[in-house]
Amino acid sequence: MSELSDQIRKSFKAADDIRDAGLATPEDIVRYDDIVYGEDPIWQSLDVYRPRNAGDRLLPVIVSVHGGGWVYGDKERYQYYCMSLAQRGFAVVNFSYRLAPENLFPAPLEDTNSVFAWILSHGEEYGMDREHIFGVGDSAGAHILGLYCAACTDPAYGAAYPFRIPENFAPKAVAFNCGAYNIRRAYGGGDASLTAEYLPEGGSPREEALLDVPEHITSRYPAVFLMTSSGDFLKQQALTVAAKLTEQNVPFTYHFYGDAQHLLGHVFHCDMRSEDARLCNDEECGFFRRFLEQ
Repeated sequence: MSELSDQIRKSFKAADDIRDAGLATPEDIVRYDDIVYGEDPIWQSLDVYRPRNAGDRLLPVIVSVHGGGWVYGDKERYQYYCMSLAQRGFAVVNFSYRLAPENLFPAPLEDTNSVFAWILSHGEEYGMDREHIFGVGDSAGAHILGLYCAACTDPAYGAAYPFRIPENFAPKAVAFNCGAYNIRRAYGGGDASLTAEYLPEGGSPREEALLDVPEHITSRYPAVFLMTSSGDFLKQQALTVAAKLTEQNVPFTYHFYGDAQHLLGHVFHCDMRSEDARLCNDEECGFFRRFLEQ
């Protein structure tokens, strides 16, 4: 493991431990934990959260693709954020996926596809409205979800992967939060060690072209809630996505949270004690509700 990957794992974990200290499962949430969607019971497992007062009613679905620099994170780190989305009236799927450097690209995309396929096959058992499936992703998770949406909506791009998208499937709409849409620009211009540990060819020109999210956005791409913040070190990357969505006439809304006097950091929306996070998550769920009649 490179020094950068080790640093990401340690520093992100320390920050997440502080952020989530003392949090517990809300009483108004029903949760189904550790459902295996692949062959690995640890890294290919998911949780489902539902609001308790929904009973057996079918609910629209949000799938969360967690961040962590492609080398860190799991569903345990995102459980409180995901349960807060469920409190807003959704069935939320929170999953772990295989990380680098132990697993190389496209493992996270393959796992993401497996989760959506699992929902289409088993979602009704957990009260999911499979006609209204949405996605959220932050940081590296936004990159993974962004590429997955491209694979769903551009058959030529999807054919570049060894897995197959469920027939005629794409998320109804997605939210990209403080996303990294180009790996080499993600960490201060890009450390070669990160791409070397994640990409089989070490970040070859072919891989760089394949993994550049804006380059693969077409007019068929899902509608997007695009978010960044004043203290987000990746905030400039959101502009490249906004430009391509505009060029391709894809419906989207762009939200910039905070200002020079009120710096909001990277993935601030995952802090369940933050009023700014509450506002952002309210607005994202409100965005998704626009598509419930479609």
